Amino acid sequence: MKSLSAQLKNLLLGLLACACLEPNGRAELVPTPALTAASTVGPVILRDESVDQVLVLIERWTGKTILRPQALPSTTLTITLKDNVTREEAIRALETLLILNGIAINALDDKFLKVTALNAARSEAPELIDGSTLRMPPSGRLASKLFQLNFLRVSEFMPQIAGLLNPAAASPPVVFENANAALITDSLSNLQRIEALLERLDQPHLGGLRAKFYPLRFAKASDVVSKLHTVLAGSLQTQLGTLTTYNPEDRANQIILITDPRQYELFDDLIAKFDVKSDANTRNDVIYLKYATAKDVATSLAQLVATQNSASRKSLPDNPALARQTVTSAPAPAATSQAPSTASLPANADLKIEPSNQFSSQLTILPEERSNAIIVAGTEGDIRLIKELVAKIDIVLAQVRIEVVIAEVTLENDAASGISALGLTVSGSKLVGFQGSLPGLDLTNGVINRSSSSSSLDLAALVSLSTTPRKSIANILSVPTILTTHGKDGNIFVGQSVPVISSYLSDSTTSGSPTGAGYRSTVTSQDIGIQLSIKPLIGNDGTVQLEIKQEVNDILGSVTIDGNAQPTIGKRSTQSYITAKSGEIIVLGGMQRTSESQNTTRLGPIPFLGDLLGSRSRQKNRTDLVFFLRPTVLPHTPGDSAQAMQQISEFSPDQRIRIERALAPAAPESR
Repeated sequence: MKSLSAQLKNLLLGLLACACLEPNGRAELVPTPALTAASTVGPVILRDESVDQVLVLIERWTGKTILRPQALPSTTLTITLKDNVTREEAIRALETLLILNGIAINALDDKFLKVTALNAARSEAPELIDGSTLRMPPSGRLASKLFQLNFLRVSEFMPQIAGLLNPAAASPPVVFENANAALITDSLSNLQRIEALLERLDQPHLGGLRAKFYPLRFAKASDVVSKLHTVLAGSLQTQLGTLTTYNPEDRANQIILITDPRQYELFDDLIAKFDVKSDANTRNDVIYLKYATAKDVATSLAQLVATQNSASRKSLPDNPALARQTVTSAPAPAATSQAPSTASLPANADLKIEPSNQFSSQLTILPEERSNAIIVAGTEGDIRLIKELVAKIDIVLAQVRIEVVIAEVTLENDAASGISALGLTVSGSKLVGFQGSLPGLDLTNGVINRSSSSSSLDLAALVSLSTTPRKSIANILSVPTILTTHGKDGNIFVGQSVPVISSYLSDSTTSGSPTGAGYRSTVTSQDIGIQLSIKPLIGNDGTVQLEIKQEVNDILGSVTIDGNAQPTIGKRSTQSYITAKSGEIIVLGGMQRTSESQNTTRLGPIPFLGDLLGSRSRQKNRTDLVFFLRPTVLPHTPGDSAQAMQQISEFSPDQRIRIERALAPAAPESR
């Protein structure tokens, strides 16, 4: 009976709350007493009811007074609640219905409700929800909530959820950048959706990652990591994810892996396969040199290794794994520098250089100058390649003997040069003949022919023969001989060093050479004379290319500077490049000088009157320096010293015996 009585009571209350349609189609709300939270209402059927009628119904169910403006959106509302629902559910349904039609209800306090248009509700202080919205029943009720982010950046997250907000009900989020928080005003159901998203997304990036350490027993950590980068390249790295990292820690020889635990098995297998005991594939070797210099050979090989490996890397296709490999380079090759080393490349890389000619990253080349050797450390292939290169580099360079005759020729009458004054025929800077005259003898188009015996005749003798018709005007100044090798400079200097004051220093002491009160001078030497520098490049066919630098300095006079006589130096210099065959005579001239001389004839015993009454004459003298050069390539046979030995045979017996004793090899000491 009690149960039936309760059902009847609820039905009666629902009927009282129900809108009874009148003949004019309008609903009439029957006054009812205030309902409790557990009270049920229904069924509720509204058809095209006005906003005012719905607000009255809400006011009656909540027991609060509704405050509203004069104008609200004009619309009619329709809703059907067929079953009995609680009062709270019915109120939530009507509030949502009003929100859908542009009308919002905000709680002012325990006694009043404020009704506004939806687009103005955001500025009417909607309810601020302090706790979680997920435990509240969803509805269209307008509310505000402050969302505090822990890991996501609020400036990045808010633009992503802009499309989820109700454009009619919500205001733009108020972002507090320093607090990493945002205040959002929207319907309760939207606030619940945003909170649910944040629960899933606002997590630490490394939340699913774990660190694992792999101590290695045999392999080096950095080498194993390099191999892992090579194996796990391309699409495999994409499968691992961008957050997976593995780095070497060489101090403790271990690998630090940070990844999802589900990928541990893959790395366990790979690292176990790489960390195995194996015999060293590198060794050391010492290569002794016979002719070349260890410093020069080591520098050349280091540059070759660096250049070849650099070209090999450029020829590879783009490979992210290779880009991540660490390349360790030594300092630039120097006297004792180590050859640069590069990262090892995959065996299947598409190289333009054959793999058999590729140097490894373990290759090291050092010069050992004391024993004139190079120390090589690397793989078997590295040492094989280096030995092959050294065998081609460590050879005896071709040598050349350059005989030089420097002659000073006096130019008479209208002679243009010393070469023409001597009657020499020169073609392409090479002496090919001569012409001249003696009393009762004329010689025209004399020819100099090279023969197998011409090498026994020194250049000075040949020059004397060729210039005999005009020898009276030629003075041979020097007959030096240079012995040098391919690419090495040979130098000749004929002259003297003259002291020249280079600077004056203010000094009250008496030390030094005083030039005046409170000064002393610094004196340096100046080379005055003939300087000849020759650099030969010897070809395989016996030709010699000569880079010849000539410089002649003369003292022309003097000038007084700060009370000191300083020489006036005249300078003449040329630079020539000539190619000649072994044994050909090269003639260079044109370094002329003009000087004036004054002669006075004295008359009478009295010096002053004799000079005054005597005759005077001025004369201009022109001279030209002519250089004769004959390069002879030495084939490294006993015949190279034949000419020198022939000259020794012309010495006196005592001189010849002393020279032969000095040249004889020392006898081994008896033990």
